[in-house]
Amino acid sequence: MNTSSITNASSSSLLTSTSASSAGAVRALSLELKSLQTTPVEGFTVTASDDNIFVWTVAIFGPPGTMYQGGYFKAILKFPSNYPYAPPSVKFLSKVWHPNVYESGDLCISILHPPVDDPHSGELACERWNPTQNVRTILLSVISLLNEPNTSSPANVDASVMYRRWKESNGKDDEYARIVRKQVELSRVDAEKDGVVVPETLEEYCVKTNPKPNDEDMDAFDLDEDYYDYGDETGMKLSYFHSVLYFSINTHTFSFLSRNFIVD
Repeated sequence: MNTSSITNASSSSLLTSTSASSAGAVRALSLELKSLQTTPVEGFTVTASDDNIFVWTVAIFGPPGTMYQGGYFKAILKFPSNYPYAPPSVKFLSKVWHPNVYESGDLCISILHPPVDDPHSGELACERWNPTQNVRTILLSVISLLNEPNTSSPANVDASVMYRRWKESNGKDDEYARIVRKQVELSRVDAEKDGVVVPETLEEYCVKTNPKPNDEDMDAFDLDEDYYDYGDETGMKLSYFHSVLYFSINTHTFSFLSRNFIVD
């Protein structure tokens, strides 16, 4: 076999593997989207791009009892073709002054970091992305991070310094809070433009709507809810997937519990 034949064979094998991975990602994302449409996460709305299942738009409502209360922050989730074996990226479209959000809007959070062994990162392997994570756990991590930033490895150093001053002064140094509240007010203008009513109270925040999924969109992917393959190249099958989420919110506390079950 000549060099050209070997190269062509390798390219063909790579293309087949990539196609299988992409198909698995489409199935996984379609099922997750349908689940989020029928059982939404409090404080979020999620929609997929009309022509690209790998791009989602997320609207995040500021939780009551926090400086983000009444806020309406939009972000973009972009998923890789080998999802869920690699994490998506999250980028805020709205201005967000936060220790873990770059000025570009890109979010820096452990759960979105690839599962590589990096002793210099200061992160444990268990804190990074793994295939049992999903969009729900990402969203809950984001809302938790808003109220409890990670200042040990900030993406925005200036915001981190301001936040620490605010926290250590018990709110007397309110420069951080004033910037956040100003951004909340600006975000409400976007909410009005989008025709969105932002929840203000805890009761409004926790109300779930159950919009009917677009059956035509779901049928286009020929999904089977009880069984789907993440990709033949991995040999992993997911025959039962269930997430139990607990999310409590009050003036000072955010917590979430996620349990994922995989049965061969």
